Amino acid sequence: MKNKLLQLIRQNARRDDTEPSIRMEATDDRVHIYVYDVIDPYWGANAADLIKALASAGGRPVAMHINSPGGDVFESLAMSAAVASYSGVVTAHVDGLAASAATQLALSASEIQMIEGGLWMIHNSWTMAWGNKTELRATADLLEKVDGDIVGPYARKTGASTEQVVAWMDATTWFTAQEAKDAGFVDSIVVPSQSASTQASAARWNLSAYANAPKLQAPPKRPDQAEITAQAERLMRLNRSRLAALAIPN
Repeated sequence: MKNKLLQLIRQNARRDDTEPSIRMEATDDRVHIYVYDVIDPYWGANAADLIKALASAGGRPVAMHINSPGGDVFESLAMSAAVASYSGVVTAHVDGLAASAATQLALSASEIQMIEGGLWMIHNSWTMAWGNKTELRATADLLEKVDGDIVGPYARKTGASTEQVVAWMDATTWFTAQEAKDAGFVDSIVVPSQSASTQASAARWNLSAYANAPKLQAPPKRPDQAEITAQAERLMRLNRSRLAALAIPN
């Protein structure tokens, strides 16, 4: 069976030699950083590039624009840590879609603005695993730990109970901009000059790997099998390293 995480990353990755994974523009009063890609250390927006962009911002106010279907949860956590440690003020602008790991990145900012017509989605963490029963149970334990770490920031931002956040994640919940604001995930809604462009921005992503996905995506791109195999092997190595780290006594 095709792994959903790999499907999500490879069908949405857009990084190439002509376009950086994270784009930066400076104006008179602030720096704009654009995270318009899947979140992945190899094939998408990543912590190393975000750290460079923030370093170049030099403490000036940052508008972090997000339009992303999510991706690697650990890479998103590293990106969030970079934003949290930045010396200036960072405001997140959801310009189309903030799904899965991209919502964690948004929550690292001091304020979240979302464009009218945008989408916000949260769900339980994914991974891929193989091995014997002990290894598979350990992987499930790792996912529970990750989900527990995700619930806390969502609950603090929204003021919702842990039980409510868990229910949203279990259901793979998609929020419109107004629903995300009503739930407390975003602080304000911005009306775009052309609302149709917002729909086009969200529709560029292939969301078929997610449950309950809205019917906005373009026809899926055919992923390269060799790249999928390489990514699967990399994820397995990372998972084994993470499980080994959890087994080390404190």
